[in-house]
Amino acid sequence: MTCCMTTEVQIEDPRHHSAETVLALRDILCGGATVIPDPKRRGFYEVQSDTLTYYVHISPVSGNVLLLATWPNGNDARIADRSA
Repeated sequence: MTCCMTTEVQIEDPRHHSAETVLALRDILCGGATVIPDPKRRGFYEVQSDTLTYYVHISPVSGNVLLLATWPNGNDARIADRSA
């Protein structure tokens, strides 16, 4: 599923990720991100970039994005080289 939001998307970050992480998520969402719905939780999604996966909740009422977690997605060659 592809998601494209406006630049005015409100991203809430209760876990205090870096400003760069939040801005990168905003750029990805505004650029037409591929989002993968969590089959066990309604309104929760994984959003993938070249290097990170973001776990978010998108409010069905307000459309606000709640950034809950990030992790390396394995597509980054630098990470793959370290694990070899």
